[in-house]
Amino acid sequence: MTQETPKHGAQDDKVSFGYETVSPEEKTRRVGAVFSSVAKKYDIMNDAMSFGMHRAWKDRFVRRVKPQPGEAVLDMAGGTGDIAFRMADRGANVTVADINQDMLDVGAERAMEREAGPESGSLVFTHQNAEQVSFASNSFDAYTIVFGIRNVTYKDRALAEAFRVLRPGGRFFCMEFSTSEWAGFRDVYDLYSDLFLPRMGQAIAGDADSYRYLVESIRKFPSMPEFERMIAAAGFVNTRYEAILGGAVAIHSGWKV
Repeated sequence: MTQETPKHGAQDDKVSFGYETVSPEEKTRRVGAVFSSVAKKYDIMNDAMSFGMHRAWKDRFVRRVKPQPGEAVLDMAGGTGDIAFRMADRGANVTVADINQDMLDVGAERAMEREAGPESGSLVFTHQNAEQVSFASNSFDAYTIVFGIRNVTYKDRALAEAFRVLRPGGRFFCMEFSTSEWAGFRDVYDLYSDLFLPRMGQAIAGDADSYRYLVESIRKFPSMPEFERMIAAAGFVNTRYEAILGGAVAIHSGWKV
């Protein structure tokens, strides 16, 4: 099945950056600035924001991916390496891709410092745009993207590229923040996000605005059923999603046949 990269016309010359509407070029620049600003404190902030729960979510995600020894995995928006290290420890050969060089630099530095086991697979770090990656079609057994696709300007292009670079039988897995369907929890979470996350960002990373944007980007992200439909539209089959905390976080998956 051949997938064409979706075309965007004049009607798409404005996109969302949080609650703002900006040009695609401006979004790319500003998202880059966000992650360059927080790169060195990114993992500390993840622990603080999620009360450490992101570690269990990532372990759960990798269990769903089931990376195998010798498999080729593309970890898009892999930045600081959290997901890649877990998959490499299972013997997979992981290509860590990110559009932000500062995030990649942090990941590469962490990779040099980690103690890899004798059965660990390889790790390669590469600068890539999810909307137009440089790899040949049918190159990877699995494609993963964790807490990254909501920052992509044209998500359909990224999904089309994920489909293209996967081999037939390859699997797509994405973990992203969404909107919890637990009404009481959602209200508390929204209050926490609005009032405390920017303050936490200021206190730990010295940057309240970047974390304010991250909250807004979560609110603008499609619902779980909507995003599942986008994955299917890219050509994937057997699509599904798994809600965590009522959907505050969701694991999406699909297969290329």
